[in-house]
Amino acid sequence: MKNFLLTWLLTAVALIVTSKVVHGIEISSFSAAAIAVAIMGIVNAIVRPILVVLTLPLTILSLGLFLLVINAISISLVSYLTPGFDVNGFWPALFGSIVLSFVSGMFNKFAGVED
Repeated sequence: MKNFLLTWLLTAVALIVTSKVVHGIEISSFSAAAIAVAIMGIVNAIVRPILVVLTLPLTILSLGLFLLVINAISISLVSYLTPGFDVNGFWPALFGSIVLSFVSGMFNKFAGVED
């Protein structure tokens, strides 16, 4: 349970850092970031696997690069569902998903959170 809460908080901070780095992603408060991360977990658990299966031929043809588009769609959906978290277009969502993955991974590595 401790690792879950730490990962959740670190990902919320990573989302705030991502909003500072990527223009077009805006977060109004830390609570909005925490809610967005919780909704992101739900979207990644339910919606993302369905999208991956439905777009499997495109993913194979693009050698996996289409998964970046799926990540951007997921972040856009989280933005739509979360008040106080706004993503203004496809490109900020795409770059935001890349930056968020990198920053979140670095935070978790430095904090010693296990996978």
